[in-house]
Amino acid sequence: MTSVRRIKMILPSKQTSEGAGVSLKRVFGHQEVSHTDPFLLLDHFGSNNPDDYMAGFPWHPHRGIETITYMLDGRVEHGDSLGNEGVIESGDVQWMTAGSGIIHQEMPKISEGMMMGFQLWANLPSHQKMMHPRYQDIKKDTIPEVTLDSGAKVKIICGEMNGIKGPVQDIVTEPQYYDIELPPGTDFKHSVKEGHNVFAYVFEGRGLFGEEKKEVGIETLALFDEGEYVVISSQKENLRLLLISGKPIGEPIAWYGPIVMNTNEELDKAFSEYRNGTFIKHD
Repeated sequence: MTSVRRIKMILPSKQTSEGAGVSLKRVFGHQEVSHTDPFLLLDHFGSNNPDDYMAGFPWHPHRGIETITYMLDGRVEHGDSLGNEGVIESGDVQWMTAGSGIIHQEMPKISEGMMMGFQLWANLPSHQKMMHPRYQDIKKDTIPEVTLDSGAKVKIICGEMNGIKGPVQDIVTEPQYYDIELPPGTDFKHSVKEGHNVFAYVFEGRGLFGEEKKEVGIETLALFDEGEYVVISSQKENLRLLLISGKPIGEPIAWYGPIVMNTNEELDKAFSEYRNGTFIKHD
């Protein structure tokens, strides 16, 4: 007998400011980590006013985590201390593993219409926190989109659906990352791994989530409880959401700003190295 996951928690996103003054919605962060492990934070940025985003995210460090940037609309230029640089365009994804340490910047570029996207932070287990940094730059045309029998359209960034795998692979926490669009009156059902934490974030419309069919509206997170399947339904309007899951790490977290380690001693060492110029490891 299969079990459909119930809804454990519903969280409206909260308006905040990050970087040099970028206006965005904080979907979850420090307070929710026990429920979202291995994911630490999700931010949703979206505006057609350049004053809300042009200040960007000037040079700052990361260690011990991965940052996953998914652009829906607009362009962001990035560069880092290792000499990497490039542009994340509409529909692209950048999966950046900071590992032992990166100092980078992310600067939006003015474009016509909306600048919109998401940044997700994923924790790294202790044995990978000091791994060599790496990037997986995923262009829009390499992200497969499948249309299910129900009419649901799914962009597969990471994970597998209908036998089709997304371009991001070999991540230790076995994440799934889907961009899902449900036309009006559409049902969606998807199996998820036992013990993995699963959440959905609605960024267009509203719908019914979980076994008990709880209504969840725009810019709101639905966190699922244990079970084998997630079920989601649209009603009279189009519904679009992120569906993300991953294997919990279950380790202690020492977190301050852009650096996440396992102990306060490791955290202090990271900031000490940042101050004295030994943060970046070249071996």
